[in-house]
Amino acid sequence: MEFTNGIFNAAGSIYKNNKGSILRTIVYTIGHFAIAITVLMLVADVSFAVALTDAIVEPIANSIWYFILDKWWASRTKNN
Repeated sequence: MEFTNGIFNAAGSIYKNNKGSILRTIVYTIGHFAIAITVLMLVADVSFAVALTDAIVEPIANSIWYFILDKWWASRTKNN
């Protein structure tokens, strides 16, 4: 129970200290999904379900790729 309370308190503190940035990030993400779905449906002529899946999966894959790239990059430039 104490662990759960600590998590909720930490999350509340993070939200309180970054409220504007978090809200802008959520709005940006929703916009990204909508734009990606629209572009895929118009350009690639795919169904809504396929476009929605790609609009969600592709940014997650890019995030993982960026994290790996950044860790590798930081490890290479740390010694210079």
